[in-house]
Amino acid sequence: MQITLIGMPGCGKSTVGRQLARRLGIAFIDSDQVIERRIGCSIRFFFDREGEDAFRDIEEAVLDELTAGTTPAVLSTGGGAVLRSANRLRLRDRGRVIYLHAAPEDIYRRLRHDTTRPLLQVQDPLQRLRSLYVQRDPLYRETAHYVIETGRPSVATLVNMVTMQLELAGAPVVFAARSAAP
Repeated sequence: MQITLIGMPGCGKSTVGRQLARRLGIAFIDSDQVIERRIGCSIRFFFDREGEDAFRDIEEAVLDELTAGTTPAVLSTGGGAVLRSANRLRLRDRGRVIYLHAAPEDIYRRLRHDTTRPLLQVQDPLQRLRSLYVQRDPLYRETAHYVIETGRPSVATLVNMVTMQLELAGAPVVFAARSAAP
């Protein structure tokens, strides 16, 4: 079973995803890293050079490939992965989707010094986050099987929350990973 983490930029998808994969004893895949390897440059550079539509085309193709497999994995997606309906359908149909929900103000506190995120390189990043949230929150909720409030818990607590949600749902990967542990 594939477990996919979705949410706003900076909500903790990659950080939580790495720890969750380690806990479950399965692979971790960061779709943004796969995209950067494929395009041969940073997403920010590609975004600036080619534009958002070209980036979203590549993102859609990569997500299709990454979700088509049957090997258990934790997949961390980019914040805008849900913008295309094809991505939303594939993610939801091909695994368990967890929305790591974070308020724009919390994200701003985490990202205010981050210059690697192209959509936040604007005059007022907090306002940009708020408008992205208004646009994307309904799409995240449409795609997700579960919503986890990130707030201010530690990464370990968030991993525990995700694991508990999966156990309650009877997700087979959790039980397989536990039975394989010594």
